Amino acid sequence: MNGTARTRPAPAGSRHGVSFLWAACILGLVHAGFSVYWAVGGEWLLATVGRFAVQAAEETPAQSALVLGAAALSKAAAAVIPLAAAYGRFPFPRLVRALSWAGGAGLILYGGVNTAAASAVLAGWIPAGPNADIEGLRGHALLWDPLFLAWGASLLAYLWLSRRHPQRPGPGHAGPAHENPGAG
Repeated sequence: MNGTARTRPAPAGSRHGVSFLWAACILGLVHAGFSVYWAVGGEWLLATVGRFAVQAAEETPAQSALVLGAAALSKAAAAVIPLAAAYGRFPFPRLVRALSWAGGAGLILYGGVNTAAASAVLAGWIPAGPNADIEGLRGHALLWDPLFLAWGASLLAYLWLSRRHPQRPGPGHAGPAHENPGAG
């Protein structure tokens, strides 16, 4: 080596924009981490997902582990790939960016609607049925769905702050058609 350090290209956007991208990645990995934890048999906070999740883990543990493992891989990929693409470490950055716009909007919609619905039931604005899963509703109102919402919002904040702006000529500049081709 010649003593010069190799540096990775910085992602497009402001320093604050990159902070949003890292936040999105961390939030997605938190979601993925819990899925891995539950896939290997962990039980902490599983009831906050819903009674169905506890029942599935008890009655069909192998199938539950496979579903949770697939969910964990999907969440981890959705969290890490936009970050890797922003640093030039993943192919097809334009495709990743387009998919990230859609994914971020989907996370906001899913997280927002489910947070609001669970909160409305817990607040008594929507009547809870006789078999309402209060612990699951609390988990969706206060933890899991707000986490999806924050993940999507952070991702979209990064995408918005890092978008490319078309170059516009400054005042008094007529544009390329009026430039002197011999100047230079």
